[in-house]
Amino acid sequence: MPYSITELNQMDRETFVKAFGAVFEDTPAIAAQAWLARPFRDIDDLHQKMIEVVNQMTPDDQLALIRAHPDLGSQAKMAEASVKEQEGIGLNRLDAQEYERFQRLNQTYKDKFQFPFIVAVKHHTKASVLEAFEQRLNNTILTEIKQALLEINQIARFRLSNLVERS
Repeated sequence: MPYSITELNQMDRETFVKAFGAVFEDTPAIAAQAWLARPFRDIDDLHQKMIEVVNQMTPDDQLALIRAHPDLGSQAKMAEASVKEQEGIGLNRLDAQEYERFQRLNQTYKDKFQFPFIVAVKHHTKASVLEAFEQRLNNTILTEIKQALLEINQIARFRLSNLVERS
Protein backbone atom coordinates (compact mmCIF):
# COMPACT_ATOMS: atom_id res chain seq x y z
CA MET A 1 0.00 0.00 0.00
CA PRO A 2 1.48 3.36 -1.02
CA TYR A 3 2.47 5.90 1.62
CA SER A 4 0.92 9.34 1.79
CA ILE A 5 3.23 12.36 1.82
CA THR A 6 2.10 13.02 5.38
CA GLU A 7 3.06 9.49 6.43
CA LEU A 8 6.51 9.60 4.87
CA ASN A 9 7.21 13.08 6.27
CA GLN A 10 6.50 11.69 9.77
CA MET A 11 8.76 8.65 9.44
CA ASP A 12 11.92 8.42 11.47
CA ARG A 13 15.09 7.99 9.46
CA GLU A 14 15.33 4.23 9.92
CA THR A 15 11.73 3.65 8.79
CA PHE A 16 12.15 6.01 5.84
CA VAL A 17 15.31 4.22 4.69
CA LYS A 18 13.61 0.85 5.07
CA ALA A 19 10.69 2.07 2.94
CA PHE A 20 12.67 4.00 0.30
CA GLY A 21 16.20 2.56 0.46
CA ALA A 22 15.70 0.42 -2.66
CA VAL A 23 14.51 3.30 -4.85
CA PHE A 24 18.12 3.69 -5.99
CA GLU A 25 19.55 0.20 -6.61
CA ASP A 26 21.46 -1.12 -3.58
CA THR A 27 22.15 2.43 -2.41
CA PRO A 28 20.03 3.15 0.70
CA ALA A 29 22.40 6.00 1.62
CA ILE A 30 20.53 8.15 -0.91
CA ALA A 31 17.28 7.73 1.00
CA ALA A 32 19.10 8.37 4.28
CA GLN A 33 20.48 11.65 2.95
CA ALA A 34 17.19 12.69 1.33
CA TRP A 35 15.38 12.16 4.65
CA LEU A 36 17.24 15.20 5.97
CA ALA A 37 15.42 17.41 3.40
CA ARG A 38 11.95 16.75 4.86
CA PRO A 39 9.22 17.83 4.73
CA PHE A 40 8.49 16.95 1.12
CA ARG A 41 5.66 18.79 -0.62
CA ASP A 42 4.79 15.87 -2.88
CA ILE A 43 6.29 12.94 -4.78
CA ASP A 44 7.99 15.27 -7.26
CA ASP A 45 9.71 17.15 -4.44
CA LEU A 46 10.86 13.87 -2.87
CA HIS A 47 12.21 12.70 -6.22
CA GLN A 48 14.02 15.99 -6.79
CA LYS A 49 15.61 15.86 -3.34
CA MET A 50 16.84 12.33 -4.03
CA ILE A 51 18.28 13.45 -7.38
CA GLU A 52 20.07 16.29 -5.59
CA VAL A 53 21.70 13.71 -3.31
CA VAL A 54 22.88 11.77 -6.39
CA ASN A 55 24.16 14.96 -8.03
CA GLN A 56 26.18 15.82 -4.91
CA MET A 57 27.83 12.40 -4.78
CA THR A 58 31.49 12.13 -5.71
CA PRO A 59 32.19 10.76 -9.19
CA ASP A 60 33.41 7.52 -7.58
CA ASP A 61 30.17 7.18 -5.59
CA GLN A 62 28.13 7.88 -8.73
CA LEU A 63 30.05 5.13 -10.53
CA ALA A 64 29.34 2.78 -7.60
CA LEU A 65 25.63 3.59 -7.95
CA ILE A 66 25.78 2.86 -11.68
CA ARG A 67 27.69 -0.38 -11.07
CA ALA A 68 25.08 -1.50 -8.51
CA HIS A 69 22.63 -2.12 -11.37
CA PRO A 70 22.23 -5.59 -12.90
CA ASP A 71 22.82 -6.55 -16.51
CA LEU A 72 19.67 -6.53 -18.60
CA GLY A 73 18.35 -9.98 -19.40
CA SER A 74 20.69 -11.50 -16.85
CA GLN A 75 19.80 -14.45 -14.69
CA ALA A 76 21.92 -13.05 -11.87
CA LYS A 77 20.48 -12.22 -8.46
CA MET A 78 19.08 -8.69 -8.46
CA ALA A 79 16.85 -6.40 -6.43
CA GLU A 80 13.14 -7.25 -6.41
CA ALA A 81 12.28 -3.97 -8.19
CA SER A 82 14.76 -4.78 -10.98
CA VAL A 83 13.28 -8.26 -11.37
CA LYS A 84 9.78 -6.82 -11.78
CA GLU A 85 10.94 -4.10 -14.17
CA GLN A 86 12.76 -6.57 -16.41
CA GLU A 87 9.85 -9.04 -16.26
CA GLY A 88 7.59 -6.22 -17.44
CA ILE A 89 9.15 -6.32 -20.91
CA GLY A 90 9.86 -10.04 -20.98
CA LEU A 91 13.57 -10.02 -20.23
CA ASN A 92 12.99 -13.02 -18.00
CA ARG A 93 11.61 -14.99 -20.96
CA LEU A 94 14.35 -14.61 -23.55
CA ASP A 95 14.82 -17.41 -26.04
CA ALA A 96 18.35 -18.76 -26.49
CA GLN A 97 19.18 -16.39 -29.36
CA GLU A 98 17.86 -13.31 -27.52
CA TYR A 99 19.66 -14.32 -24.33
CA GLU A 100 22.94 -14.71 -26.22
CA ARG A 101 22.49 -11.29 -27.88
CA PHE A 102 21.77 -9.56 -24.56
CA GLN A 103 24.78 -11.26 -22.94
CA ARG A 104 27.04 -10.27 -25.84
CA LEU A 105 25.85 -6.64 -25.75
CA ASN A 106 26.12 -6.51 -21.95
CA GLN A 107 29.72 -7.72 -22.13
CA THR A 108 30.67 -5.42 -25.02
CA TYR A 109 29.19 -2.46 -23.18
CA LYS A 110 30.89 -3.35 -19.88
CA ASP A 111 34.22 -3.90 -21.65
CA LYS A 112 33.98 -0.42 -23.16
CA PHE A 113 32.56 1.57 -20.23
CA GLN A 114 33.40 -0.54 -17.14
CA PHE A 115 29.79 -0.44 -15.88
CA PRO A 116 26.50 -2.06 -16.92
CA PHE A 117 24.16 -0.69 -19.56
CA ILE A 118 21.26 1.04 -17.80
CA VAL A 119 17.93 1.93 -19.31
CA ALA A 120 14.58 2.64 -17.66
CA VAL A 121 12.80 -0.35 -19.21
CA LYS A 122 9.27 0.59 -18.17
CA HIS A 123 8.45 2.31 -21.48
CA HIS A 124 10.57 0.03 -23.64
CA THR A 125 10.24 -3.24 -25.49
CA LYS A 126 12.95 -5.84 -25.96
CA ALA A 127 13.49 -4.45 -29.46
CA SER A 128 13.82 -0.83 -28.31
CA VAL A 129 16.22 -1.82 -25.53
CA LEU A 130 18.39 -3.65 -28.05
CA GLU A 131 18.29 -0.62 -30.36
CA ALA A 132 19.33 1.66 -27.48
CA PHE A 133 22.17 -0.74 -26.65
CA GLU A 134 23.50 -0.58 -30.22
CA GLN A 135 23.22 3.24 -30.42
CA ARG A 136 24.75 3.96 -27.04
CA LEU A 137 27.78 1.76 -27.66
CA ASN A 138 28.93 4.60 -29.94
CA ASN A 139 28.92 7.15 -27.10
CA THR A 140 31.85 8.43 -25.07
CA ILE A 141 32.27 7.35 -21.47
CA LEU A 142 31.28 10.80 -20.18
CA THR A 143 28.11 10.75 -22.29
CA GLU A 144 27.27 7.28 -20.97
CA ILE A 145 27.86 8.23 -17.34
CA LYS A 146 25.45 11.15 -17.77
CA GLN A 147 22.94 8.95 -19.60
CA ALA A 148 23.19 6.20 -16.98
CA LEU A 149 22.47 8.73 -14.22
CA LEU A 150 19.49 10.10 -16.17
CA GLU A 151 18.16 6.56 -16.61
CA ILE A 152 18.69 5.81 -12.92
CA ASN A 153 16.76 8.95 -11.99
CA GLN A 154 13.91 7.84 -14.26
CA ILE A 155 13.93 4.35 -12.72
CA ALA A 156 13.80 5.95 -9.27
CA ARG A 157 10.79 8.02 -10.33
CA PHE A 158 8.96 4.89 -11.50
CA ARG A 159 9.78 3.14 -8.23
CA LEU A 160 8.60 6.10 -6.17
CA SER A 161 5.29 6.13 -8.04
CA ASN A 162 4.70 2.61 -6.70
CA LEU A 163 5.54 3.66 -3.14
CA VAL A 164 3.92 7.09 -2.74
CA GLU A 165 0.31 8.14 -3.22
CA ARG A 166 -0.22 10.75 -5.88
CA SER A 167 -1.55 13.88 -4.16
